[in-house]
Amino acid sequence: MDFVYQALLSAREERGGGFLLLIDPDRSEPRDYLTLASAAADSGVDAILVGTSFMMAGNFSAAVEEIKSVTQLPVVIFPGSYTQITSSADAILFTSLISGRNPQYLIDEQVKGAPFIKAAGLEAIPTGYMLIESGPLTSVQFISASLPIPRNKPDIACAHALAAQYMGMKLAYLEAGSGAEKAVPVEMVKAVSSIVDIPLMVGGGLHTPEDCASRVEAGASFIIMGTRLERDRSLTRLRELTAASHPREAVRV
Repeated sequence: MDFVYQALLSAREERGGGFLLLIDPDRSEPRDYLTLASAAADSGVDAILVGTSFMMAGNFSAAVEEIKSVTQLPVVIFPGSYTQITSSADAILFTSLISGRNPQYLIDEQVKGAPFIKAAGLEAIPTGYMLIESGPLTSVQFISASLPIPRNKPDIACAHALAAQYMGMKLAYLEAGSGAEKAVPVEMVKAVSSIVDIPLMVGGGLHTPEDCASRVEAGASFIIMGTRLERDRSLTRLRELTAASHPREAVRV
């Protein structure tokens, strides 16, 4: 059953948008990301994503288990490879890098990971993952050896998102990349959200509440943010970002 996916849709419907906190256990100390995770629910976060391009420390499963122990929110794997699969999580974004043409991230990693997902009993959420040009080379671009969609070509992004929908994927994800210099343009978010029926996630290069609010207003269903919060772990800042991603709650207030 798709319990986590339905919970995400319910949060979006109730709040007018969703905010997903991305934790990269390879980029910060456990005491830091566990503090964020434990305060996430009270700060307005709808779910926690856990993932990294590289897992140099080799303790991905333990990190997910620790995060899961301090929160009641859904904990969802956002994998950098098929090795980042653990039964400690509630679900996994079953991503295919449809913006690239590298078969490893279009289908090879997915085939390798599928038996592990089955054995772990994880809820898989098929996701069309699209890298968007964001300035200097990002980790995801380098590791995946794939070209991003040009930021001034929303028509290309629209075609890829439609392909994701027609292939039966449940989410489309416009990603500028971890630590991106530039966020996904509002115009691209608006164009893609207007042409697809599946929920749209947007992440990378977002820094301010205004950045979040403008993408939700343009049609994003979920905002994903991690690097900004690794640098500034203020819970007040986190609450400002989640509030900006929940326009219906703002109206009620």
